[in-house]
Amino acid sequence: MGKLEEFEISFTDNKVVYSPGDSITGTVKITNAEALQCKAIKVNCHGYCGVSTKLNDTSWAAEEQYFNSTISVADKGTLKKGPHTFPFKFLIPATAPTSYEGPYGKIIFEIRAFVDTPRFSKDYKAEKPFFILKPLDLNDVPDIQDISSSTVTKDFTYMLVKNGTIVLKATSDMRGYKPGQIIKLETEIENRSGKSTSTVVASLIQKVTYKTKRPIHDLRTIAEVEGSGVKANKEAKWKEQIIVPPLPQSPLQGCEIINIDYYIQVSLKSPDVLVTLPIFIGNVAVDTTRRTPSRPVPPVPRSTPPTVPKTAPPRPAPRPRPRSCYAASPSAPPAEPEDLPLELGTPQAEELPTKSHSQQQQGPGAQAAASPHAFSYAPGLSFPTQMRQNASSPMFSVSTGATIPFYTESNATPVPTACPLILPPSYGPSAYPHEPPPSYDDSCNNT
Repeated sequence: MGKLEEFEISFTDNKVVYSPGDSITGTVKITNAEALQCKAIKVNCHGYCGVSTKLNDTSWAAEEQYFNSTISVADKGTLKKGPHTFPFKFLIPATAPTSYEGPYGKIIFEIRAFVDTPRFSKDYKAEKPFFILKPLDLNDVPDIQDISSSTVTKDFTYMLVKNGTIVLKATSDMRGYKPGQIIKLETEIENRSGKSTSTVVASLIQKVTYKTKRPIHDLRTIAEVEGSGVKANKEAKWKEQIIVPPLPQSPLQGCEIINIDYYIQVSLKSPDVLVTLPIFIGNVAVDTTRRTPSRPVPPVPRSTPPTVPKTAPPRPAPRPRPRSCYAASPSAPPAEPEDLPLELGTPQAEELPTKSHSQQQQGPGAQAAASPHAFSYAPGLSFPTQMRQNASSPMFSVSTGATIPFYTESNATPVPTACPLILPPSYGPSAYPHEPPPSYDDSCNNT
């Protein structure tokens, strides 16, 4: 380092994360091996955002500055041999955004120190970054406590000549979450066609927009869960959950050239249909006690045959038939409800199992962990002892990929049922009557 043996910047109490409006203090320590002529020793505090059109490039195509302050801690003179310490203090503006670093842009905050030397001499420079976290209170977002829901209906053609309709509805329990919280997602699929659908996929998507002359959109799938498909002329419900990992907040308040959006996407590949639910990621969780009870939406009435009035007109009494010795031909017994053919266009409700989850622990010998508040559980799944002892503690676990629906609002731990198998009643030959009753012809002959 030449004449300088040490040139270092340090923050008070080694603090590196600050909030807008805080004061950042520290010292610049210089140790020189011999006397050094200098014009000035300056300390600079600045924050800016840069966006590039190339991946991991610092040649910024667009840039904005948030603050830039410089103070002089030593004037022109000779810096004697030995260690020297220069304190500094800066005030962070209240409008400074949260630090961010992405593949096409960054929001950077740092302290820089300069030793300006006379002409034809080497200048010295040191720098140290710090980070700003501007908390986003989700309760300040309008209608954040409401349930987010979206429905799409799509008509499609299959087998060249046949037509069908898919109704896809997705609902999340809230519109905003903080890292560590669980997104409870419920999906309803109505397949009004004679063809089974592909698997249903729910994804947590991050969309970062870098604003240059030609904006760059960076899409990333944060988490993904896949459920089974829906059979022909069936209606299915699918409940799942996604854990919000540590993510940057949305939006980045105070930044004009980087925008972050999050949304939940539920889609089918065949037929091609999807719905999106925009959500917010913040630092202060939504206060659910403020939620106002919403009016229940009445279900859409389906086309049903006209009902018979309760008070039907009296029917005339049947005339007595003359008795005959001819036996009546036996008729077929009435069809059971299970034997009736499925009416086309009348979906039958069913529960969809989960096939895969990107947040689920997988591997040889790995045991699936389930939360007491999970939407489902698998038959025969054993829960750890520590989970039973403290069921109220937050468990960052995921769905077990179950085929049996289960949901509870309490802290009770779901336990697989141990009830014996219930078989249908036996309709085999009984002990009575021992002989069949006489036929109608036998009765006439005896008479």
